Amino acid sequence: MPTSPRLGRAASPFAAEKRRARDCAPYPTATTSRRGSVLVIVLWIAFGLVTVALYFADAMSSELRASSNRVAGLAADQAIDGAARYVSSILCAFATNGVVPDLTQYKASAVPVGDAHFWIIGRDPSGVASTEPCFALIDEGSKLNVNHANTNELAALPNITADFVQAILDWHSSTGATLAAVNYAPLNYASKHAAFETVDELRLVYGATIALLAGEDVNRNGVLDANETDANHNGVVDPGLFEYLTAFSREPNLHSDGTAFTNVNNRAQLATLLRTTFGAARANQILARLSRRTNAGRAATPIVFSNLLQFYLQSGMTSAEFAQIANAITASSATYISGRVNINTANAVVLACLPGMDPGTAQLLIRYRQQNPGNLTSIAWIVDALGSGSSVVQALAQGDYITMSSYQFTADIAALGPYGRGYRRTKFIFDLSAGTVQVVYRQDLSRLGWALGSKVRTASLAKDTR
Repeated sequence: MPTSPRLGRAASPFAAEKRRARDCAPYPTATTSRRGSVLVIVLWIAFGLVTVALYFADAMSSELRASSNRVAGLAADQAIDGAARYVSSILCAFATNGVVPDLTQYKASAVPVGDAHFWIIGRDPSGVASTEPCFALIDEGSKLNVNHANTNELAALPNITADFVQAILDWHSSTGATLAAVNYAPLNYASKHAAFETVDELRLVYGATIALLAGEDVNRNGVLDANETDANHNGVVDPGLFEYLTAFSREPNLHSDGTAFTNVNNRAQLATLLRTTFGAARANQILARLSRRTNAGRAATPIVFSNLLQFYLQSGMTSAEFAQIANAITASSATYISGRVNINTANAVVLACLPGMDPGTAQLLIRYRQQNPGNLTSIAWIVDALGSGSSVVQALAQGDYITMSSYQFTADIAALGPYGRGYRRTKFIFDLSAGTVQVVYRQDLSRLGWALGSKVRTASLAKDTR
């Protein structure tokens, strides 16, 4: 057996076979190397093409999603315009002569417009705290008019300061001779000295903050949402001044056909109305109470009334009798009367701001409204609820503070397009006081974020399957 020259021992026959096989094997040629390089290049090109294809596929998917969202947003915009026309028709049909439309007369929740839907964000008239928004029109006549409220009424609003009250009065004062004008002059504070055109103008008043104006209700939907801070930990939303103030409450002092009301200070006109409605005997009884004798033997002097509550208390009529003529009489010669509060729809906070009122009396009136809905036919119901000798009734009779009619309404409309996308929100204020429905204010509130509550949110996410 042959020996290995290195190891000095016999070499394995298998090792010899391996050497012969190695010596006979062909060496790689240039052609084989080129083929390997081409394969690597092709693989890299294929990988690059796949990467580019995936990139463009993702980009097109995003573009498709964005296009779908844009279409949904356009559909939501159209739904809001459709909702505005719908509200106009509702007000034309049901809000005649200052009547507030009942929620049973129209739809305000998830109303379809093509593939989109709209909601009218309102307030719960019961005043019960809720975590979900109420959907309805909002009566602007149920709020204090910022241009007509006096110091005491404004001072009764929640969280307001005396300085801010004076700043409000200074803002719309024609003379600027209020305390605020003197105090803020060194700060280069310039008031408008003209009426507020909208309540959003309160942002310009010295001392205004979002916390004061919006309170905890940052998105202004009337409920405490999950993303809003409950500063006092009471579990309910505490709104700001925006909730209780308006600049639009105005009612015509005319019939819907343009004819004048009967002025209670015009005894001849009033006598005709009373005799036509109640007969001669009862009319004479009422008319006899409307004069005052100053001295024995002298002719009675007619009492001049400044408001209808004062007239009602003096007339001796029952509330049922007064309701028969309440929509036909006035104590003013003005074409329009501004600043009254609708006691049929005002919430407890606004009622408590009226002269003579307090929170307890306001809650009493709220309960009376809920328990006696059939008695709310004129302002006389407040006398039935409190009594003619009530100090509150006597205080209200000193000025023209209350009404039961409303001619301005807010439609806070939110809409979603197809698949629950494209959220939009626009606030409209409609005015009927001129005889036709007019949009007097429009504001985009989409920037305030989601305001339809968690239930609508969950439902909209369930629809978004694309």
